[in-house]
Amino acid sequence: MKRTLPAILATALLSFALGPTPSLAAEAYVENADEIVKQADWNAMETISVVFDENGYSPDVLRFKAGTPYKLALHNKGDKHHYFTAPAFFRSIATRKAMVDGQAEIKAPYFKAIEVLKEGGRIDLYFVPVVRGSFEVYCTIDDHREKGMEGQIVIE
Repeated sequence: MKRTLPAILATALLSFALGPTPSLAAEAYVENADEIVKQADWNAMETISVVFDENGYSPDVLRFKAGTPYKLALHNKGDKHHYFTAPAFFRSIATRKAMVDGQAEIKAPYFKAIEVLKEGGRIDLYFVPVVRGSFEVYCTIDDHREKGMEGQIVIE
């Protein structure tokens, strides 16, 4: 018993540190994202701009074509911070990078959400849509979603 308890505790701590293991394909990110990003023709990239304010996203419906490279330009013109939270969408794209107002470039294989700071915050996300479908996007701060900070993203 004295040896069993430490082993159980060690296993529990390791499981907690590693986090949950995705058990469903819907929870997985695009497996070959690096290859998709490398093969994309970034000279043919399309730019889609989204403006945030206290009333929502404009436009509130975004449409992308699978396989086409994009720059998603997010601009907060509101007086408050806002999130662009779209977990299923972020799992459905191959991400190249995010650029913060021309001041920083973040290269990451995936994102869960993007917070755009108030009063002129800007961030650009470079990606290739892969998995077709319809995905919700919303702000997770306070009651922003209930007040209209939500929309839809469609990958065709």
